[in-house]
Amino acid sequence: MPMKGRFPVRRTLQYLSQGDVVFKSSVKVMTVNYNTAGELSEGARKFVFFNIPQIQYKNPWVQIMLFRNMTPSPFLRFYLDSGEQVVVDVEDKTNKEITEHIKKILGKSKEMLEKEERERKKLSHPATFGPKKYHLRECMCEIEGQVPCPAFVPLPKEMRGKYKGAMKNEA
Repeated sequence: MPMKGRFPVRRTLQYLSQGDVVFKSSVKVMTVNYNTAGELSEGARKFVFFNIPQIQYKNPWVQIMLFRNMTPSPFLRFYLDSGEQVVVDVEDKTNKEITEHIKKILGKSKEMLEKEERERKKLSHPATFGPKKYHLRECMCEIEGQVPCPAFVPLPKEMRGKYKGAMKNEA
């Protein structure tokens, strides 16, 4: 696929996955108010250009709205599921400062991310069996190369206990 357009690197999977802001589950909407001209909005413009794609990639459940040239000073507003609003002033801040600030106030901690990753790995471990709600497989017979379920395919007579007992009595 050709790399066309303005800064096509921003659309690569490697770049998008480098983002480190993962919002808490209570964040539902994020609005960015900034101006396309002026020094006060320079950090907000760079934040929108470089960091918003990463945030969208890492937080697909969060709706992101951009409002251009509608306010004298740039700010971010977060709407939480409790109905509460969090307003962050980003005037005269760089895009890295903005990212660190929102990561600190509304992002998940490293411990929480590691815990979720362990849970995800534990759930997807191929050796666990049980209800589909909690495990990848319900039965050992779902793995290729294993003996099929006797409910669907009858077992050979040699593998049945009743047959073995009858053969032992005959001998």
